Amino acid sequence: MIVADDLDKLGWARAHAAFDHRRVAFVPTMGALHAGHRALLRQARELGDVVFASIFVNPRQFGPGEDLDRYPRTLGADLEVCEAEGVDAVFVPTTEMMYPREPMVTVSSGAMGTIVEGAARPGHFDGMLTVVLKLFHLVDPDIAVFGEKDAQQLAMIRRMVADLSLPIAIVGVPTVREPDGLALSSRNRFLSPSDRTVALVLSRALRAGAEAVAEGPAEVIRRARAALTVEEKLELDYLVLVDPATFTDVGPGFAGTAVLAAAGKVGATHLVDNVHVRLGDESPAS
Repeated sequence: MIVADDLDKLGWARAHAAFDHRRVAFVPTMGALHAGHRALLRQARELGDVVFASIFVNPRQFGPGEDLDRYPRTLGADLEVCEAEGVDAVFVPTTEMMYPREPMVTVSSGAMGTIVEGAARPGHFDGMLTVVLKLFHLVDPDIAVFGEKDAQQLAMIRRMVADLSLPIAIVGVPTVREPDGLALSSRNRFLSPSDRTVALVLSRALRAGAEAVAEGPAEVIRRARAALTVEEKLELDYLVLVDPATFTDVGPGFAGTAVLAAAGKVGATHLVDNVHVRLGDESPAS
């Protein structure tokens, strides 16, 4: 496995793949890899002839007072995970490498970047899209794989790729959960045992809402919100039922797949979760 800690090594690895006309599947990460990331890497291995990953904690997607400094950095263990999953090359840039100067030109996430998670974290999606576009340019993948747990992020990346005519196929991978339902996240390691119990209310609320799909959007939200009210230690940022392509609220007549998404803070830890539900049908979407 190639560990590309500078642009020359990355360029060599990518040029070698291009010379052999091999399809490159790419998994961008911020490290602190867990079983959810393993699922992304395995999907990339199925889809690509060559698998590239990146590990970079992007400061531009953290707002003032967020957890940039305490975000877990476990590079040695992360490289072991990548090697075990058959990754061919891992790009591990420094902040200075990615941002050698203060950028004057960045990606704007537009109106979609200011709602739901974007309203809770202003500027987050601008910083996320900017670094993803830079990574796409540097790695030049044919396929990029992302987790569905960060559903709005996935929707924003798909929209950027479509709007900017990038020749990259974007693939989403279903959320990986603990046996008790907690969505896997690199931030879960910050949860104390009592915090973890509180965090479980998010997935329980989403399941409760999903069970009400036959009764329409209003009842989905009502059931989910009722399940959330039993846990006062969760500081809820939002609970929404939205179109997966635009993240705008779905109305009473909506039919098709929607995203029931929730986020909140447990102590100082920001957690997000979602499920897909199929409205106008008796059963939740998988």
